[in-house]
Amino acid sequence: MSRFKSSCTSDTGLVTLDWSSGGLAEGLACYRAAQFFEAHEHWEGVWLRLHEPEKSFLQSLVQVTAALHHFEAGNLIGAVSLLRRALNRLSRSPALFGGIEVAPLRAEIKGWLEAMESMPTVRPRDYPKIRPVNVRLD
Repeated sequence: MSRFKSSCTSDTGLVTLDWSSGGLAEGLACYRAAQFFEAHEHWEGVWLRLHEPEKSFLQSLVQVTAALHHFEAGNLIGAVSLLRRALNRLSRSPALFGGIEVAPLRAEIKGWLEAMESMPTVRPRDYPKIRPVNVRLD
């Protein structure tokens, strides 16, 4: 499998994102390690080569990584703004899209936004989780 493979066509003819290798897998590993800038870089490289609707979907995940990077750097206003934009994009996706469980991700982003807006000095408990389906995460 090519290092740069990012998507494949399923039996239904729909494009699904391949989270098991290449830039998507590398970005996911960085995201899970809270290396948000690095995750952003990996995913942005894939995002540039995608077409709609996968392009907008991946852009929402890139915005989440950028938001969390801003949050870690102490830029709460930037983090809130980017999370709102990501949530807006994710609201256009079904509960499962591009190989990712979108519904729980949306719920966790909403929780982060509520926490950041109501208690800006308190760090929310866990980062929103990006859960790919059919990919083993060790």
